[in-house]
Amino acid sequence: MNPQLERIQFQTRRHFLRHSTAGLGGIALNAMMANDLARGAAPEPLSEKKPHFAAKAKRVIYLHMTGSPPNLDLFDYKPELSKFDGKDCPDEFLEGKTFAFTSGTPKLMGSPREWSQHGKSGMWMSDAVPHFHGIADDLCMVHSMHTDQFNHAPAELLVYTGSPRAGRPSLGSWATYGLGSENENLPGFVVLISSGVQPNGGKASFGSGFLPSVYQGVQCRSKGDPVLYSSNPPGMDREMRRKTLDAIRDLNELQASEMGHPETLTRISQYELAFRMQTAVPEVMDISKESPKTLETYGAVPGEASLANNCLLARRLVESGVRFVQLFDWGWDFHGTRADSGITDGLTKKCATMDKPVAALINDLKERGLLDETLIVWGGEFGRTPFREGRTANSDVLGRDHFPDAFTMWMAGGGVKGGLDYGASDELGFSVAEKPVHVHDLQATILHQLGFDHEQLTYRFQGRDFRLTDVHGHVVKDLLS
Repeated sequence: MNPQLERIQFQTRRHFLRHSTAGLGGIALNAMMANDLARGAAPEPLSEKKPHFAAKAKRVIYLHMTGSPPNLDLFDYKPELSKFDGKDCPDEFLEGKTFAFTSGTPKLMGSPREWSQHGKSGMWMSDAVPHFHGIADDLCMVHSMHTDQFNHAPAELLVYTGSPRAGRPSLGSWATYGLGSENENLPGFVVLISSGVQPNGGKASFGSGFLPSVYQGVQCRSKGDPVLYSSNPPGMDREMRRKTLDAIRDLNELQASEMGHPETLTRISQYELAFRMQTAVPEVMDISKESPKTLETYGAVPGEASLANNCLLARRLVESGVRFVQLFDWGWDFHGTRADSGITDGLTKKCATMDKPVAALINDLKERGLLDETLIVWGGEFGRTPFREGRTANSDVLGRDHFPDAFTMWMAGGGVKGGLDYGASDELGFSVAEKPVHVHDLQATILHQLGFDHEQLTYRFQGRDFRLTDVHGHVVKDLLS
């Protein structure tokens, strides 16, 4: 007789219950898991996770001004540069440098904007961002940013993925990989795009790279269906969609049990999330439910596609538990080759679409008690030159070329110091003079505020452990409250 069958034959019911997957508790757990599976709840990659240590920020809203704003005409006041306006740029500042559209000897260019100090901190800002004047004491202004890239796509990818080449996971993907989502009915990482153009780095700027694709950014729209292809097609109601997903889930679970591939679990998770999103996303994306006063404060108009609408949506999304919201706004490449890309009238008009809703977002989060746990980041992929762009040297429109060596970004909320001017470029804005902050340092600091040691948040791929900051980066602790 088979010894195994003989042993089972002489077991009492008490023995059976005691040894069945850790006893009655195991049976109860299996029953609950069976109920979960019946509802389509396979192992959930986006389930909420704990960070390495207590986090100051639970969520991030990253505002990317695609093309890179002219920092010398917004936040980095250089009166000394204005004294040399129109003079030839000294060779010492050009030697060994390569610029995107400038060659020969360009002319230095002081800012044509009006400047003044604001808040208790006395922070300098230009007249291009009047609504920011009222939130000066909330801003942590970093004037010593620098990067390795001077063309848009590589520089943008470096900011978001830690590499100038496509294929690495983005910052939002790392955040959701590490923390999961706070709301099972919404994506952990949402992307909103305004001004009608995708980011310079394309979808790689918010992609998951070699991480499971469940962690990639989900692009939502402020006009039309919030998420493309999430609605039921003609002839399919919600009950039929549920039955279809149940059948697909069963097939995927068979494959997952046999192959153990993480993308199979992603597929199960994403189908189920899409089903839940059909009711949750339209609700959170409907800004018409906001009061007329709130809409006016942001400058938002329901049904339109704009940065103002996206800023209001960002607040609604983080309020609903979305972990990382990425806003891309096209149109900040101020070369001066057209009137709308000049740093006088063109910059005034572009800032009018941005500074009001961004200031409203910060004030709104503060009023709702969300700012302390929400980290706001604002900036571009690099800075702009202290001299005139070469192609527009004889034009009436003033513009600046790409410049990686010194630029300004700012943060607010999420445990950073408000009313702080950190670091400095030199008197003419050519290089970092004090307290340099590389983009890898910025990444390390953002992850730190989310509760992660950036050197320990890793993913093994092709035989080695990768991280967002690669082999670089230091947390800038002087920025932290």
